[in-house]
Amino acid sequence: MTEPAAVQPAARTAATSAAGPTGWTRSDYLKEILRAPVYEAAEHTPLQPMEALSSRLGCTVQVKREDLQAVHSFKIRGAYNAMRSLGEQERLRGVVTASAGNHAQGVARSAALLGMRALIVMPTVTPRIKVDAVRALGGEVRLAGDNFDAAKAEALRAAREEGLTYIAPFDDPRVIAGQGTVGLELIQQDADLDCVFVPVGGGGLASGVAVLVKQLMPEIRVIGVEHEESACLSAAVLAGQPVTLTRVGLFAEGVAVRRVGEETYRLCSELLDDVVTVSSDEVSAAVRDIFEDVRAISEPSGAIALAGLKRYAVDHDLHDQRLACVLSGANLNFHQLRYISERSEIGEQREAILGVRIPEEQGSFLRFAAVLGGRSVTEFNYRFSASRTEAEPARIFVGVRTTGGYQERAEIVADLEEAGYSAIDLTEDELAKVHVRSMIGGRAAAGVAERLFSFLFPESPGALLHFLEVLGTRWNITLFHYRTDGADYGRILCAFAAGPDDTELTEHMDRLGYTYNEETADPAARFFLGR
Repeated sequence: MTEPAAVQPAARTAATSAAGPTGWTRSDYLKEILRAPVYEAAEHTPLQPMEALSSRLGCTVQVKREDLQAVHSFKIRGAYNAMRSLGEQERLRGVVTASAGNHAQGVARSAALLGMRALIVMPTVTPRIKVDAVRALGGEVRLAGDNFDAAKAEALRAAREEGLTYIAPFDDPRVIAGQGTVGLELIQQDADLDCVFVPVGGGGLASGVAVLVKQLMPEIRVIGVEHEESACLSAAVLAGQPVTLTRVGLFAEGVAVRRVGEETYRLCSELLDDVVTVSSDEVSAAVRDIFEDVRAISEPSGAIALAGLKRYAVDHDLHDQRLACVLSGANLNFHQLRYISERSEIGEQREAILGVRIPEEQGSFLRFAAVLGGRSVTEFNYRFSASRTEAEPARIFVGVRTTGGYQERAEIVADLEEAGYSAIDLTEDELAKVHVRSMIGGRAAAGVAERLFSFLFPESPGALLHFLEVLGTRWNITLFHYRTDGADYGRILCAFAAGPDDTELTEHMDRLGYTYNEETADPAARFFLGR
């Protein structure tokens, strides 16, 4: 887990009323939010108590149910506000945007209500369910490019050549103001709030909520929450200006933005009280909290704010505070629930993942279980190997139910080592949780040099064929594991018979065009898969 990254205090106190590059002052935003006609398209969503979580944290926790919008996301607010402000000729020509997610549906729905043409450019790897959802709302879909940047380039080209108006997903004052109506509702629904937690992707929602709340009720703290694999606002604050991330993780797809907007950065850096980053495991635990308390199923990015709320409350030892978070969306791919369920226990510090060496003899598992002191075993992976010598211990992958977080995990490892076992804590090892737990029982052959790589693999027809064609037949593949969590990208773990000095292999990796990392030295891989 990463530590909270505070917004620089100097930035929060400067430029209290100056206009940014767009020419909009905070006063301009306040006026636009107060008169935004978003309720022609959007719902006034409830602020719902989370009683079980409130009891656990010792604070009053409430969730703003933006998943109850017609498009199951807050994005309808900003899209409609921006499109409603267009002139007659602009409406006649129509609009265009690039999105594979909630913004696409917000634009399509708004266009249908306003009687306008809406061209939505989506990457070719966009799952069919999302394409069909946009078309069902009346949007005209054009598939272009294999990533968001390529789709955006096509959308901007269409705007220039076809006379369409480009509707930005976040870095536009009227989009920001539309999202700001969420903040207005929050303080109307609970004027005694102490903190509001808002997810940050490109920064539109966080900017809109902060610019409203800080002018009307500045004593309320507004906290931005980012996923640690797409923390573009934190990177911008550190650099003093927006920067482009080299890569972003795609688990929380709705906030997987490589670069925060110019205007949203200005507002967030001036107005947010803090920025917190959270992990996929923490987000998964927050998805479960939402389901258990209010019976809503959030998409991962929709639960980001709650994950940040929980982290912030613990790190700052909050008690008797009134806390609210925004459930920003519920457009979840159903198959992603398997991954979320699996990871939620770890995110809540309720499960430890261990690699343990135990003697290859009868009764070993019984003696091992006794050392755990009555703790429940949640997973136990082992396979007998006839090639193992009698003196060589077996290696097991084991999950153990816990309640005490890192300290209890350390105690379990210490107890096992005191009993004569060799153990390693793999709870924070991503490779162990995604791939290795499914691959116990096979190890590299003796005498074979092997290099291991992980890939983010686009879920599209022909992707595997392209993968193999680019690699060619120069290297023998010695290990292959594919895992999808229901997102646009699957995950592949692949090993090649190659030595550490084989630079030609990595040159081929670069030609693939996929995001990859070498994992040869990963502890879980060395423990279970290496020789």
